[in-house]
Amino acid sequence: MHELSIALGLIELATEEAARQGAVRVSTLYVRLGPLSGVVSDALRFSFDLAAEGTPIEGARLEIEEIPLTVRCASCGGERTLAILHRIRCPVCDGPAEVIRGRELEFAAMEVIDVATDR
Repeated sequence: MHELSIALGLIELATEEAARQGAVRVSTLYVRLGPLSGVVSDALRFSFDLAAEGTPIEGARLEIEEIPLTVRCASCGGERTLAILHRIRCPVCDGPAEVIRGRELEFAAMEVIDVATDR
């Protein structure tokens, strides 16, 4: 399950960034995830919770923004969101299409808490 290695990477990034900011605790990590990223969001959530145990990120929430698969048609030039992932063609004219969104796997942001000021 490669979601575990991705979760470990997210935790490492978040830990480093929190230390850089002088934050005491991380409350939420925000991730953008496209359907062509090869990552299953439920498996990533499960792996994140396991991997975070015993780290400064333990107890943080993982918020995943699901990015829809969007293509640009080479024939009609339109941008379309696809509901069916196995067929990368324009749903309007059936022309060949280029993926412009949907491959994302991004650590977008995080919320931190400075316990000294959080009273």
